[in-house]
Amino acid sequence: QVQLVESGGGLVQAGGSLRLSCTASGSFESISRMGWYRQAAGNQRELVASVISGGTTTYSDSVKGRFTISRDNAQNTVDLQMNRLRPQDTAVYYCRSTVVMNTGRQYLWWGQGTQVTVSS
Repeated sequence: QVQLVESGGGLVQAGGSLRLSCTASGSFESISRMGWYRQAAGNQRELVASVISGGTTTYSDSVKGRFTISRDNAQNTVDLQMNRLRPQDTAVYYCRSTVVMNTGRQYLWWGQGTQVTVSS
């Protein structure tokens, strides 16, 4: 079993910053990809940013230049530094990890989500 625990959401004014953190725990071999997704009310869940174990990152166009994703492979954590936040960044943010189990098989795991609200 794998658990992803997120923290760091909250309410911030437009132009402000927040930092989200996610820690994976449980019994597994490794984590190949860690990322953040978000889902605004009435919208589909979308990728915000992801990073593979080697460090290569991917960002959605809407957050490039404002958000930075980073991970600590030893601690199984992934952080999302969000700067210059906009009201349209308001959403529930979810951590997602592609976990390699001890059997060698890979599974997707999701965190419970953390609310980010940006006021104008």
